[in-house]
Amino acid sequence: MCQLFMKNISKSFDDVSVLKSVSFSVKAGEVHALLGVNGAGKSTLMKILAGDYQKDDGTIEISGKEVSLESPLDAKRHGIGVVVQEVDTALFPTLTVAENLAIDTYTSTGFKMSRVSWQSIKKQAKEILNDMNIELEVNKPVAQCSLSEKQMILIARAVAGNVRYLILDEPTAPLSEKETNTLFEIIKKLRDKGVGIIYISHRMPEIKKISDRFTVMRDGKLIITEKTETASTEQIIQQMLGKSLQQTERKRKVTSTNTLFEVKDITIPDTGKSISLTVQEGEIVGVAGLVGAGKSETARALFGAGEAKGSWFINGKRKKITSPYHALKQGLCLVPEERRKEGILTEHSVAHNLSLPSLQSFTRFGWLQLKKEAEYANRKIDELGVVTSSSTRLLKYLSGGNQQKVSIGKWISPDRNVYLFDEPTKGIDVKAKKEIFQLIQSLAEQGKGILYFTSELEELLHIADRILVMYDGEFTASFTGAEATHEKIMQVATGGMLSETNG
Repeated sequence: MCQLFMKNISKSFDDVSVLKSVSFSVKAGEVHALLGVNGAGKSTLMKILAGDYQKDDGTIEISGKEVSLESPLDAKRHGIGVVVQEVDTALFPTLTVAENLAIDTYTSTGFKMSRVSWQSIKKQAKEILNDMNIELEVNKPVAQCSLSEKQMILIARAVAGNVRYLILDEPTAPLSEKETNTLFEIIKKLRDKGVGIIYISHRMPEIKKISDRFTVMRDGKLIITEKTETASTEQIIQQMLGKSLQQTERKRKVTSTNTLFEVKDITIPDTGKSISLTVQEGEIVGVAGLVGAGKSETARALFGAGEAKGSWFINGKRKKITSPYHALKQGLCLVPEERRKEGILTEHSVAHNLSLPSLQSFTRFGWLQLKKEAEYANRKIDELGVVTSSSTRLLKYLSGGNQQKVSIGKWISPDRNVYLFDEPTKGIDVKAKKEIFQLIQSLAEQGKGILYFTSELEELLHIADRILVMYDGEFTASFTGAEATHEKIMQVATGGMLSETNG
């Protein structure tokens, strides 16, 4: 039987070993789910298979023959296709659907413009889409396509390149239930044609429904490979978490009974779901959700980004929040997940970043008072523990942890009372994480209300007073810090029912 086999793959970055002699295979005509919590090594293993990373050790075989995958082009030539989670990064928005479908063919072989037959390109695109039962106008610019349509384009492009093995990374994250069912039909059709599919997802109902086998990775190692039908959801989750994981002990603190922040029936435009929640004075409320659960979309909507509808209350008084400007005026602030893209100005100094939200305090007659700004920045640097040679140093030269301290610290002021943190420890080291935790806890001790959105369950068990679990854009369970365990949160976060967690 034809199969792709990765044997004893190892990979390290600097002195950190992220893959430890991992062996993984996918057969022609099967769906093999690759599972593991964040940091398990799934992405690194797949990047090696896709030609993005080079392995340190081990071999890759296709149909019994060893192959070398030195680049993404090598991977494509061996029939390996990838549908990435961030579909926009893999498509050309100004080109049409047909042009995007054809792009791999022409870029891999080289071409002259005089030899391009646009009629042939459109005809081939229509045939591919029709064969996959995808209804999409081939002349439509990709910029005008929905996320689900873009994903279908990527799958169709892989098929156009005669894909033999297809990697799907969290493919249903942006999809509705109807779109998910359409995707599953396409996957089944590809499987029937002999395509081997590697399916990466955190959603247990999907894994049970679509996959033939599953492999669990943990801490850079392969833990188990088994037929999906022989394992229960609880057993799979236990393998992902590890038997040695215990609930983190933390000191419980008494929070106020005064409701600081409340939202009622807020409709989130990007998820189409409605949510309600409360945050007490001095309370840290964790929002747990896996990739694609809708955490970031919810955080942005609560901050007034988009066109969310519903009711906001601060200290019991209803507030009108239709934009981030209104949110800031009412004492709300958001520390976004993509700090370098949305949270900080990397080409500006530490001082400019720290003073930006309060710029009016440092200007006179339209002129920035640099001395006053520098004094303020130096105080903030000391308070936050930012490691920098000077307040004038460009932020891009600071470590990720210090950049995040600035991203948080710029908002800290007496008139800001509600803080929304979206994956605040993403991409920072253990020491910096501890310092960020201390900073957030100090805000809570000052009576601030905290909403902490993350897929890192260990963090919530350490820091949160109460945990709301999000699945598919909705809150499906709530636990106090004392009640919460990895198993309970993971069960609900992967689509299990709350009753199952209490059973």
